Amino acid sequence: MPRPPAPEDAPVHDPHPVLSTYYSSADDKQDFVRRIFDSSAGDYDRVDCVLGLGSGSWYRREALRRAGLAAGMRMLDVGVGTGLVSKEAVPILGEHGSVTGIDPSAGMISSAALHGLALVRGRAEALPFATGCFDFLALGFGLRHLGDLEKVFLEFRRVLAPGGRLLVLEITRPEGRVASALLRAYLRNVVPFVARLVSRSRHTHTLYRYYWDTIEACAPPARVMATMAAAGFSRIHREVKIGFFSEYHATA
Repeated sequence: MPRPPAPEDAPVHDPHPVLSTYYSSADDKQDFVRRIFDSSAGDYDRVDCVLGLGSGSWYRREALRRAGLAAGMRMLDVGVGTGLVSKEAVPILGEHGSVTGIDPSAGMISSAALHGLALVRGRAEALPFATGCFDFLALGFGLRHLGDLEKVFLEFRRVLAPGGRLLVLEITRPEGRVASALLRAYLRNVVPFVARLVSRSRHTHTLYRYYWDTIEACAPPARVMATMAAAGFSRIHREVKIGFFSEYHATA
C-alpha cells in the first residue's frame, strides 16, 4: 500500500527528492554538491555579480539588518561559499563582533579566504562548535543543498545562544503560475547561458541548471518552518522580497 503524502506543514528531512539527472541516490548528493561547488568556485563571484546586476551585496546587507544582526555579535555563516554574506556582515558587526564561516567545499573555502575571514571546513549537520557560542547564524541560499534539514536545524539551535537569531535566505518558487514560469525560464535557461559565457569552468553551467531544479523540487516554506519549530526555534516567520526571495527568521 503506498504511503500517504506528508501534511504540508510536517517537518522534513531531505529538502528535495533525489535528482537523478545529477546523482543516483541521497547518499551521493553531498559528494556531487561538493564537487560541483569545488569546480565552480573560481567563477562564482563573477557570475553572481553579472546576474544580480550589482544588487547582491546590497540585498544581503539589508537582509542581515532586517534579521537583527548588530554590532558586537558573534556570527556563524553556514555554507559560507565565497564569503558573499560574511563580507556584508563584517561592517555591521564592527570591531567587537566576529564572523566565522563554514563550508564543505575546499574550493569555496579557498575563495572565501581572499576576504580574510575566519573559516572552517565542515558540514551543517555536524557543526564543530561548542553549544551556545554564537549570537547570530546565517544560511545564505544553501538550504537546498543540505542533506538533512532536521539535523541541520537541531545543530543550528545547539550552537546559538539563548535568544540568538537565525536567518535563512533562499529562492522560493512563486505561487502564481505565470510568475513561476517566468522565473523558471530565467533561472533554467538564461542564467546557465550567461554563466557559460562568463565562466572558465564548464561545470559552472551545470551548477546553475542544478540551481533551478533544486528550487523547483524544494520542500514548501510551511514545511521548512515546521522543521525549524520541531528543532526548538520560536518566533518563526518568513518575509518574501520581489516575489521569490524568502527570508526565514527565527529565534533560539
